[in-house]
Amino acid sequence: MRYLPLALSSLVLAAHFFRSGNFGFVAFVLLAPFLLLTRTRWSVVAVQAMLALAAAEWVRTAMTIARERAALGAPSTRMFVILGSVALFTLLSAIPLRRTVSTRAHL
Repeated sequence: MRYLPLALSSLVLAAHFFRSGNFGFVAFVLLAPFLLLTRTRWSVVAVQAMLALAAAEWVRTAMTIARERAALGAPSTRMFVILGSVALFTLLSAIPLRRTVSTRAHL
């Protein structure tokens, strides 16, 4: 259950990259969570860093779409709410991974 937010964030980000044709990023995003199988601290930090970069990608995407919509005179509030929520969820997906590190540190 702890890895469900990570799985959802990875799948949504992979779909985002797939839509734009970045198949290398699709493979990276889908394979990165499997680093956690190594059960090392660096793997947790690497996956958390990936999630932080993914959240930044969602913010960048929101800004790009907002510029396009502004040029067309279209509203962008709903888009900001949706992509902002996706970015926040992606960023918060790293929190359950902290428990993984602290639990292993005591073993």
